[in-house]
Amino acid sequence: MTARILVVDDIPANVKLLEVRLLAEYFEVLTAGNGEDAIEACENGKVDVVLLDVMMPGMDGFEVCRRLKADPATQHIPVIMVTALDQVVDRVRGLEAGADDFLTKPVNDLQLMTRVKSLVRLKTLTDELRLRAATTRNIGIEELLARRVPDDETLPRVLLVDERPSSSERIGRFLAGQAELDVVSDPQAGFFQAAEAPYECMLISTAFANYDPLRLCSQIRSLDRTRFVPIILLADTGEENRIVRGLELGINDYLVRPIDRQELTARLRTQVKRKRYNDELRASVAQTIEMAVTDALTGLHNRRYLDSHLKTLFDRAVSRRRPLSMMITDLDRFKSINDTHGHDGGDDVLREFARRLRKNVRGIDLACRYGGEEFVIVMPDTEASVAEKVAERIRAEIERHPFPVGKTGQTIALTISVGVSSVLRGPDAVEDLIKRADLALYEAKSGGRNRVVAKAA
Repeated sequence: MTARILVVDDIPANVKLLEVRLLAEYFEVLTAGNGEDAIEACENGKVDVVLLDVMMPGMDGFEVCRRLKADPATQHIPVIMVTALDQVVDRVRGLEAGADDFLTKPVNDLQLMTRVKSLVRLKTLTDELRLRAATTRNIGIEELLARRVPDDETLPRVLLVDERPSSSERIGRFLAGQAELDVVSDPQAGFFQAAEAPYECMLISTAFANYDPLRLCSQIRSLDRTRFVPIILLADTGEENRIVRGLELGINDYLVRPIDRQELTARLRTQVKRKRYNDELRASVAQTIEMAVTDALTGLHNRRYLDSHLKTLFDRAVSRRRPLSMMITDLDRFKSINDTHGHDGGDDVLREFARRLRKNVRGIDLACRYGGEEFVIVMPDTEASVAEKVAERIRAEIERHPFPVGKTGQTIALTISVGVSSVLRGPDAVEDLIKRADLALYEAKSGGRNRVVAKAA
């Protein structure tokens, strides 16, 4: 695993020590001697993790962290605070400033590397989501990234898996008013519950008499629904090897007993905030992809989606020797509707036509707006004769019921012309299928409109 690590410390010897350790693990290392240089490096370069000293002259590490986390361009970069301060209050202060982790000097090599690698993995995921969001939404991405989910917007739903009642009751008291906490004592029951409910974080105790808690962590990471749910391990003193192994398996954080209330809530808040940030990016990507393949006016798929999906349906039909038919419909004399009732009236007609089209085709059929007033319906497992009957039924239904226009209750009569084609038994291509349907539509319109024409070859 390679990544670019920024080491920030005003003492050159400390910088050199961390640099040597990181270079030995094949990380690329940048250095900064003060807070201003650190912020500039994060703004101008590709930094994957920041190792940030707290006690620096001028701008201290807490302020540097706050500024990085306040800037949409850098807030996604993980920050590990490295300091000689070892009091809980100092760790909490760092976490509240936005730090993702906190290491105490002298830094243990194993803890340092597992922490860095764990955060690099999370940063890689976030970078991929940001890239997809930027690619799919070329405008408005900064507005998206600048949006934040307020910490107190909604209480996070959290699952605690702990078989010791005294421990779970204590944590329940700590998180009262901070989270909606569900408690499960049996780890297998905890796994099934995690898979069924939308948790934003899981707290997993290591204190099971007859069960390996890391197996539960592994199971959670292997399931699609829970793969990105943050896991905080609650460990006992002396379980360093188990913690390191857990970080390698993909847990996000850990606490060592006795657990401090403030540190628990601060670390939980950090994990939930990151999850919500990544969830928002995923939702944005999914929404933008949907927008890219959906016609905004009618809600049907658009030409872009048809161009990519028709080839898949065609190839599947040919390889399986199954029938496939398609129809192209055109609203007759649609220009006169726009001329008489304006484009708003034309839009009303297009939306209503799309609604009726959906009602008259099957769930497996692909209905798309081809462009303007043309629509395409692709019908898998449908012979030519059946497709022609479906087209005729749609044509008759459109002719039979007038279309509402505007808010006055006015209606207008409308007819459509339809061209139908089907996959040939012999050699055929998807382009030929479309061309035959297009020619059939031309014949229907030139032959007087309001009719269906089928082209078998």
